Amino acid sequence: MFDSYAREIDYLRVSVTDRCNLRCKYCMPEEGIEDIGHTNVLALEEIFRLVRIATRVGIRKVRLTGGEPLVRKNITRLIAQIAALPQMKEVAITTNGILFADMAAELKAAGLKRVNFSLDSLRPERFRYITGRGSMEDVTCAITKALALGMAPIKINTVVMKGINDDEILDFVRLAKEMPLHVRFIEFMPVGDLPFYKTDRMVTVSEIKEIVGQQYSLHKSLTVQGNGPAKCYQINGGLGTVGFISAMSDHFCTECNRIRMTADGKLRGCLFGKQELNLKLALQNGASDEKIAHLFSKAIREKPNRHYMGEGWGADNKRKMYQIGG
Repeated sequence: MFDSYAREIDYLRVSVTDRCNLRCKYCMPEEGIEDIGHTNVLALEEIFRLVRIATRVGIRKVRLTGGEPLVRKNITRLIAQIAALPQMKEVAITTNGILFADMAAELKAAGLKRVNFSLDSLRPERFRYITGRGSMEDVTCAITKALALGMAPIKINTVVMKGINDDEILDFVRLAKEMPLHVRFIEFMPVGDLPFYKTDRMVTVSEIKEIVGQQYSLHKSLTVQGNGPAKCYQINGGLGTVGFISAMSDHFCTECNRIRMTADGKLRGCLFGKQELNLKLALQNGASDEKIAHLFSKAIREKPNRHYMGEGWGADNKRKMYQIGG
């Protein structure tokens, strides 16, 4: 299905929980989040029904997010159900990796095709500072496990923050050179007006490329499966690739192919948009599959032309990033 700007929308990002086992400074407050109540979160059966209906309007790829999706009980069962849908081409997940290694074989057997790991530092002490808790060794173990299971392409999402981790840019490039990993540098975004966000902490893609170019020669890469908005480059003599996501300095909205569903059943056309359609209420009211499919069609038709996050999250955007899904 195409939106009103002729973009084909075939990708649904599904937040299965707003809970997380980390407290990354730019994402979630240290004290945690308000408990919205068990009954307000979509049951796994409801999530599956909604995804199944979404395939009727052209959704062919689903990525499960959070919070941290692996803290949701029985997540493997949900993956297996979605992967078994005849129209579904791919089920992927974005995770912080803390719980992944112990679940990896089971996740792959269920039908998980790809995994993206969020990792903002390769230094244990700094990792702990950024995330508030957790061990970097758990994440590196998870990446090693994913490689061993052949879950390629494996992507590493790194948010670059000036004065925080921008001195590690070349370390991440080296990681992509020495291992078959696809490192994607992401510009720091105002994902919820948390106090940690400051405009002077943002490092643009142009600045990141300049730093990389001091030591490495990059050339345009062949398309990496599921690379989305990242502009991807091969490293001379390297096993992996380096990608750049210019969410702030040069938005990629003209290429956007996704809609988002929150853990409490709201459908959004844009991460930074404010319009939501209430799928949870439709389920509670006994709506038919046809009526729910119409809500998906409506979200696609009304998907905004572009985001305006350069103007800030805004007080009228009631949600934070972890409440929408990364």
